[in-house]
Amino acid sequence: MAEDLCSFSKDTFIIKLPKASPLILRMTLLVIATVCGVYICSICLKQISRQTMSSIEVIGTPCCNLRSKNLEDRYLHYPQPESFNRAECAGNPVRFFVIISMQRSGSGWFETLLNSHINVSSNGEIFSIKDRRDNISSIIKTLDRVYNLDWLSSASKNECSAAVGLKWMLNQGLMGYPEEIAEYFNRRGVSAIFLFRRNLLRRMVSVLANSFDRYAKLLNGTHKSHVHSPDEAETLSKYKPFINSTSLISNLQEAELKMSQALASFNKTRHIIVYYEDLIKNRTKLVDIQDFLGVPRMPLTSRQVKIHRGPLWEHIKNWDDVNKTLHGTAYERFLHADY
Repeated sequence: MAEDLCSFSKDTFIIKLPKASPLILRMTLLVIATVCGVYICSICLKQISRQTMSSIEVIGTPCCNLRSKNLEDRYLHYPQPESFNRAECAGNPVRFFVIISMQRSGSGWFETLLNSHINVSSNGEIFSIKDRRDNISSIIKTLDRVYNLDWLSSASKNECSAAVGLKWMLNQGLMGYPEEIAEYFNRRGVSAIFLFRRNLLRRMVSVLANSFDRYAKLLNGTHKSHVHSPDEAETLSKYKPFINSTSLISNLQEAELKMSQALASFNKTRHIIVYYEDLIKNRTKLVDIQDFLGVPRMPLTSRQVKIHRGPLWEHIKNWDDVNKTLHGTAYERFLHADY
């Protein structure tokens, strides 16, 4: 029998199979193919299951200790607030952020957009109160309360927060201790959103008009920095500020310098740079912000209404002087409509 099955030569090894029924061979091949197919399908199903679970984001209160892999671990936090119990959401990670901006750069509108997200809590200009920024110790103490979820405000989402932060103006103590604050951001895993305006002349118009209304109180004796109706916006936009053309260029240069210094001071902090004009013209930029914060994508809305619309010449009292001063300079682009 062995001689029927095998024959040997010096360099070859040949197997001779005995004659068998074609039906048996076909059945054997079918069984082998079936087993291989089942094995391959099981491997694929396991991989799909892992990918699906890793992409799940909890929006509401249900939570089951899902830890996202989209951000580095040091940017995922699990606060234990003293003022309330996160309960079943204690296993949901929270991202820390700060909006770094300048007055009248659209930060108020931008923050209302963020707070319309069911999982985002941005607590406003906390450091507008001087006592909270008297020294680096008071600043750190205030930041710790915010990022421990113990800073309660109308924006607080409490246990459902997936991203918590604040709005910080450059002139509210931020640039007084840049090294210490940058070290804190990096140590605590705080991400920075820089929000600036490209057109600093428009910002200047908004600053001067808002400063005037603090005393004039054009809306029935009430000062409002932000409005929620077209009628209120139209009333405030009727005031046309006078711009000092002599110091105009130096003022624009000073604003640019402040922005560049802030970017240089926190360039090693995880950050994203956003411009107000880009948000106005392209709302898909808000998707980039949500991805940066690591929260589920949702439509973001705001009730605020823009005050100064249309070309700038409609909003500056001494437009001819301003136009002449900036014409032929690097700031001439500010004269033209940009949205």
